[in-house]
Amino acid sequence: MTDAISIESLLNYVQSLEQQISELRHEVHHPSASDATVVPVAHAVNRAIGAPARDGSVAALTEQFIEQLSSMGPIQPLLQDDSINDILINGPDSIYVERSGKLERTDITFPNDSEVLAVAEQIAKTVGRAINPSRPLVDARLLDGSRVNIIAPPLAVDGTSISIRKFAKRGLTLDIMKEQGNVSQQLGEFLKIIGKCKLNVMVSGGTGSGKTTLLNAISQFIDHKERVVTIEDAAELRLQQPHVVRLETKPVTYGQFREEEVSMRDLVKNALRMRPDRILVGEVRGAEAFDMMQAMNTGHEGSLTTIHANHPRDCLSRLENMIGMANLGLPTRSIRSQISSAINVIIQISRMRDGHRRVTYVSEIIGMEQDIITMQDLFVYNILGEENGKLKGEFKWTGIMPRFLRRVAYYGEQDRLASCLGVRLPKL
Repeated sequence: MTDAISIESLLNYVQSLEQQISELRHEVHHPSASDATVVPVAHAVNRAIGAPARDGSVAALTEQFIEQLSSMGPIQPLLQDDSINDILINGPDSIYVERSGKLERTDITFPNDSEVLAVAEQIAKTVGRAINPSRPLVDARLLDGSRVNIIAPPLAVDGTSISIRKFAKRGLTLDIMKEQGNVSQQLGEFLKIIGKCKLNVMVSGGTGSGKTTLLNAISQFIDHKERVVTIEDAAELRLQQPHVVRLETKPVTYGQFREEEVSMRDLVKNALRMRPDRILVGEVRGAEAFDMMQAMNTGHEGSLTTIHANHPRDCLSRLENMIGMANLGLPTRSIRSQISSAINVIIQISRMRDGHRRVTYVSEIIGMEQDIITMQDLFVYNILGEENGKLKGEFKWTGIMPRFLRRVAYYGEQDRLASCLGVRLPKL
């Protein structure tokens, strides 16, 4: 009888906690969520069942609460592992992770695809989205900053696919990148000068090459007195400046009412009316490239963006094609002239076959010759060999003097540049 009464009272108590637990389902995903969010509930349940409030029992119960409330199932340990950069779920029996730039298969599995879909739906719900059966695609940002892409059947033939790009807890600086071998001491100092002197920069690279990380590192040298507007599909940039406005695109959503898409181009146009000193576009991939070039050409110096390309010259070709997507009917020479006057520097970063990310080119655009955009390489990375599976090479200054010396002098960085390159700069 006592057991029956205690069970009944426990059930009543649990029902009284339902609302609180429901709220926790959202809070536990937030980056600021801590034990303070869940521990009080663990203590309350301990009291309800008459268990002593030992630190060990509360800690164990707290951990179970977090695991259950986060609803990430078997991949929860992967999300908590800071050494993992990407989690790739290709159905219930195929889960891969990326560590140190290399993919490896895990022994983690889901019971069936329904469980994978349940996790996908929980992720979508957490960010205010839903997996629409007529268009089972979700591309969003988790509350801790991680990017997630979900594609479900019938579009995903072998089962629900989830790709999670984890948000690094530690922001990388150019000094840390130097220690990791992503840049050299000289190149790192040169990139700091680029950030200080308000040059228009495009960071070019392939998927997962570290474009956004490098953009973040360069952006740390933006003056704190400047107003910065960032525009991204999924907000990843972490700027340290006090005056930052972050904008994020919104896809078409279907519910009781159809909500219209807000595209990258819409946000770039709107940003121009927000009195920005600098505009940072997370990635240009379409017609917004035209508006970005317009911004760079009309007083928004020091703007930065990233683009998918394998070489600085390919970057220019892609940019030209994107501007053509705006359907403005501009002649090719006019488009190229805009590009050459808008962009000062292209920085190429690559993830190499040893899994290591390195800046391979720093190229300066110097103008037009007839219908061709001319450029010169200021820094290149030369591979010298391989040792124990790791590539050996050097970041080398080509000896070519940058054309933006007047801008360097204007911002008082000429002595720093002379020290960086180990030369005496010409008098201007």
